Amino acid sequence: MLTNSSQTFRLFASLSRRKRLMFLSGLASAVTWCSATSIGLAAPIPTRHAATHSSAKKVTSTRSSKVASVKKNSNPLQAKGEEDILVGSHRQALNGGGGMMRLETAPHAVQTVTKAYINMRSPTSTALDLVKNLPSLNIMAPDSSGMEGGQIQSRGLTDLDMALMVDGAPAAAAKYMTEDIDSENLEEVSVAPGSAARDLPVMSAAGGVMNSRTHLPSNKFGGMMDFSYGTNNLSREFIRLETGEIGNSGVKSFFSFSNTHARSWMGAGINQRKHIDFGVRKDWDNGSNAHLFLSWNSEDFVIDNYPTEQQFLNYKHNGIGWGRSSDSRNVNYWKNNNDHWNQVFLTAPIHVVLPKKFTFDLQPYFSFGQGWDASPGGIGTDASGAQRNMTSYFDEHGARQVGATAKLGYDIDRHNHISLGYWYENNVTDRNYPSGFVMDNGAAPGPNNANYLISKGDRQKAGYEIHSLFIQDTARYLHDKLVINAGFKFVMANTWNKDYYGYQGNNRTAPLPQLSISYNIDNQNQIYINAEGDYRQPSTNDLGWLYTSMPIPKNQYSIKEELGYRYHNKYLMLDMSFFNYNVTNRIVDQYLGMNSFRPFSIGNQTMRGFDFMIAGKSIHGFSPYASIEYLHATQDSNVFDPYQQIMLHSKGTQAVMAPRIIANFGLTYTYKGFFANGSVHYTGPQSVSVANDQRIPGYVTNSLSLGYHFQPFSFLKSPTFKLNFTNLTGSIVRTGAMGAVYSAKDSSTVYSGSSPAYTGYGNSFMVEPRFSMTGTISTSF
Repeated sequence: MLTNSSQTFRLFASLSRRKRLMFLSGLASAVTWCSATSIGLAAPIPTRHAATHSSAKKVTSTRSSKVASVKKNSNPLQAKGEEDILVGSHRQALNGGGGMMRLETAPHAVQTVTKAYINMRSPTSTALDLVKNLPSLNIMAPDSSGMEGGQIQSRGLTDLDMALMVDGAPAAAAKYMTEDIDSENLEEVSVAPGSAARDLPVMSAAGGVMNSRTHLPSNKFGGMMDFSYGTNNLSREFIRLETGEIGNSGVKSFFSFSNTHARSWMGAGINQRKHIDFGVRKDWDNGSNAHLFLSWNSEDFVIDNYPTEQQFLNYKHNGIGWGRSSDSRNVNYWKNNNDHWNQVFLTAPIHVVLPKKFTFDLQPYFSFGQGWDASPGGIGTDASGAQRNMTSYFDEHGARQVGATAKLGYDIDRHNHISLGYWYENNVTDRNYPSGFVMDNGAAPGPNNANYLISKGDRQKAGYEIHSLFIQDTARYLHDKLVINAGFKFVMANTWNKDYYGYQGNNRTAPLPQLSISYNIDNQNQIYINAEGDYRQPSTNDLGWLYTSMPIPKNQYSIKEELGYRYHNKYLMLDMSFFNYNVTNRIVDQYLGMNSFRPFSIGNQTMRGFDFMIAGKSIHGFSPYASIEYLHATQDSNVFDPYQQIMLHSKGTQAVMAPRIIANFGLTYTYKGFFANGSVHYTGPQSVSVANDQRIPGYVTNSLSLGYHFQPFSFLKSPTFKLNFTNLTGSIVRTGAMGAVYSAKDSSTVYSGSSPAYTGYGNSFMVEPRFSMTGTISTSF
């Protein structure tokens, strides 16, 4: 059966992009129509949705919260345990490798880390740190304190091609993921590397979806707290308070606050972060629920000076660093290289069970960010004729994202659940680029300080508005062994930007079909196939770095296919998926320095390969885990380099930022109160320029967690001590490129932070932070 599926997969992959898109659109529409008019072809087995309606009156108030909490997470990233709980079972989701892998049943690749693994890691960990050992991801993090986010490479794409979400709502970009949520309030992080459900509010999903699920308020009054101290003068405090159920209202909530302080690991500088998370939950006996999650984040951190290849090698061989200076007279002084940012994030999903087999879901979301960056602006002459250091600003008056999805679901019969809906989003960024003198102490005074201001700079606005309609059907036959999902989404977007030089805009559409089929051979074996179209349009941040004299890049479009197999028994879990991507109008971002990127198109790419995961369940306290990805990604187009005014012969070369091999190994051990987890990650060599004339070698990173759960004492319910180590061997390695460049000879790609402004040394890189250790004491109460 697998052989036939593989032959079909290869035949489908050999078709042209246009033929595959026409086939997918037609097949998805046909399956949806047939399912909508079906009269039932199997025995009367209740569907997941039908079961919810038929048993609504039997659910007690005690169980309603359990049912509702699972329904809240009824999304494409489904676990075996979640579906079982929904139809009445009390089994937990099946985990392996100490929580580094979860048993999945979705008809596409899903890779998840669970709370068991999250609890072993340092509280400074971001969602990116937690998924570092999944097979489809290469994670790059610039610091060990969790305050500066990072970047992702996934199957030849990047986090800019992915939908990064919190509770199903779009959240901050990867390099700012720390703004979204504290790790103590993360229940799990799931990655669907090649798929995005049609009802998700996402525009950049060519690289799939990463969704972080938040903590649900407890039924009882209490809370938890922890304190961490570690390398680079790291100190962190966290506390969470739980209200429990308020009276008999069914309403419960939590509130948490954290404060983090750390020194830059490379060069001078102090980073600080304050963060608040707040959640409210209300459940009704019939399965309806409402949930709200709100976070606020305030950060002041040093903008790193990412090294060129020459700077990195000089540090590795001679010990000469590239970080910011502690000398207030130096143009590279750290207080003149700072980011000051405030961010608010809100999502409030509502699920309503209606009569006559109807359901209604509404998910509004909102985020707003405001702040400024300071960077060296050279040397100027003030009114008195004195020479003084200057600063250049990126002043963001407001980056606002607001949107909502509304979905109406209906159980057509005992086999089919159909849903249709509408998604709206409005996204605007408003910024300008002032310049001024630094203060007497060398620090940047801020863009609105009239005493130091030289120029208010250019004002630039950019934004887009999205209207989207979607329809999808889930059909279950053969006693629920066969599940067919078919859907179609049509996106209409108006994109624009405006600056001192003028205005430009356009209206674009994107047809996004999806078809997935899964079959449970028995209780231990499952196969699936998934095919879909996804796209990426330039973000408002991309548009903000384009002058109106530069054309807005065309939308990127991807046709993707997956063929997968899963197996599990009482000893282990195995998950394997083969994938094929064809991408047209590939958009990559060129790093300009000082957290600045500019998008450009490099034509077409093809990515093919497989992911393999295996994890053992606990045997005598040991739970092993291993994963590997093989990726063959090629550039299918020659690309014109506007800086050298030549055509790069890039066709047929290894695609930029697409390592062929990613491998991971992890081992968890628990004995009574003791726990330990160690992991090793390998990323193979990769190209970091479109011309394939600049590369970085493969590298190894590692981490270790050790801890002990003490017996409860007085009001301390779970006193715990743990130590977390990263980069145990102290390796000095580049973990990836900051962005794409045309070639190693580009004359205007990497900003050096000093005069002359541009080095022309090709790409710049993230480097694995040096060895770090963090100690944490924590308890619930």
